[in-house]
Amino acid sequence: MTHSKSKIVRIVEPKGQSALSKAQKLFNKLIKKIDEQRNALAEWQTAIPRYQQRYANDFDPLLQTFDQHRVKLVHLFDRAYIDKALTKTDKAKIKDIICPIAAELIANGNEDLKSIYNKYSETDFDAEADEANEAIKFMMEDMLGVELGEDVDFSSPEKMFEHVGEQMRQKQAEEEKYQQEYEERRSKRKKSAKELAKEARQQAEEQHVSQSIREVFRKLASALHPDREQDPVERTRKTALMQRVNVAYGNKDLLQLLELQLEVEQIDQTTINAISEDRLKHYNKVLAEQSSELQQEIDEVGFSFRARFNFAPSGSLSFMTAMHQLLADIKHIQDDIAMLERDLASFQNIKNLKAWLKTYRISRQSSFEEEMFGAMDLDALFKSK
Repeated sequence: MTHSKSKIVRIVEPKGQSALSKAQKLFNKLIKKIDEQRNALAEWQTAIPRYQQRYANDFDPLLQTFDQHRVKLVHLFDRAYIDKALTKTDKAKIKDIICPIAAELIANGNEDLKSIYNKYSETDFDAEADEANEAIKFMMEDMLGVELGEDVDFSSPEKMFEHVGEQMRQKQAEEEKYQQEYEERRSKRKKSAKELAKEARQQAEEQHVSQSIREVFRKLASALHPDREQDPVERTRKTALMQRVNVAYGNKDLLQLLELQLEVEQIDQTTINAISEDRLKHYNKVLAEQSSELQQEIDEVGFSFRARFNFAPSGSLSFMTAMHQLLADIKHIQDDIAMLERDLASFQNIKNLKAWLKTYRISRQSSFEEEMFGAMDLDALFKSK
């Protein structure tokens, strides 16, 4: 869903006159960027519930079926391992197959497979998990520059990313607190004339910026206050408009306030073109802050979505790309389930299993982290002769 509006706020270069000033160009650039960010945020907010529903209804049940079949496959290989018809090479291949599948299934909640994993890996799953988690924790701490503590939940990528996000927010809050305390300590000492002058300029600038938004709000409130309207229909219209004005003012949404001024014809293109350089300076500061806050909101929504549905934590990602990938995953897992069902039926006969094992090639030794997080080629693993 895109953000819609009847009139666009931007400064237009009059024909035959000089080019737009630097402040005017920045104003237009920020307006365009904010509009794109609002569209992107609105699209994700609308699209994510659709994705979640499709995932829950179509993909998750298939994933559960897929894992159930793989559990059966692990038990089938476990039973077949002791069959006298299998050679030493056959058994080595079975061990190579069982360990990565069992590790991933255990990570997905099938705790009862730990004994089988331990038997064929000749190690202890929990001990390896602890070592792997410590390695992952160390890597993330080094990469992000935060202390993750001892209570990191590695049971799922989503829970791990949630914990990382919380630690990063705490770090930011601590840094802001330290900065505030530092500023307070600085404010208590005697300041030089230069520092006092700079502080005065900053305070004046902040007041001008705040005043710029407040003036737009007051003009709108004066024109739209429903209590001053006698006509019931017009009062209802102004009430709805005033609610939008209050929300925009509360969010310091300068662009929305300007759009409302255009909508109610309180300003026109000539008025926008005539905004003074000083006023533009204040407007641009507000718009830059608004854009920054919007981007932070978009990043938070994207981070949560990526963690929940196991997308890469970085790189471009659109809803359409995510949905196409989900549809591809649905088709892929349907094919895998069909293949597993055929193999489970076929491998009941030890001769069929031996014939299939001849086509299987032992993979390179996978790291435990890869096994836990599913870094395995399932197509190659279940590909029939």
